[in-house]
Amino acid sequence: MPKRVTQCPIARSLERVSDEWSVLIMRDALYGLTRFDEFQKSLGIAPNILTRRLATLVEAGMLERRQYSEHPPRYEYFLTEAGRDFRTVVLAMLAWGNRHFAQEGLATIIVDGKTGEMADPVLVDRKSGRPLTFPDFRVTAGPAASEAMKRRYQNLPATTSFMESPQ
Repeated sequence: MPKRVTQCPIARSLERVSDEWSVLIMRDALYGLTRFDEFQKSLGIAPNILTRRLATLVEAGMLERRQYSEHPPRYEYFLTEAGRDFRTVVLAMLAWGNRHFAQEGLATIIVDGKTGEMADPVLVDRKSGRPLTFPDFRVTAGPAASEAMKRRYQNLPATTSFMESPQ
């Protein structure tokens, strides 16, 4: 499935869900949809495109295909661990889209299940619970980084961080 060899986790992720339909299929799977006709009805997607996207998501390890009918053959699609972990990406996109592209108002929000209050999501470190912001956190080459990847991070400006947008 990978189109090119890269150590960049962002590029590797985009190789698996790099189009609108794939992301929306994953969104619907996170909502609990499992069957082809459910995805097609929810998305209004052409059957041939849906078939290709589901196959790609199965190949990428995001969904698992299970047969539920032999005559005719029918399948359901269930989230794998990688697919369930994609929830954070979808929630981040929801929050970002609401913040920057909802001129008509908020059509979908995240709320606290106990209080009903609207949530304001931030990305936090699982270990410390602290928000992933600069200068407390930064992105850098990891232990398995190639020499090219190490050079990439060494050559970035020291005054900015991936965790903080340059002004």
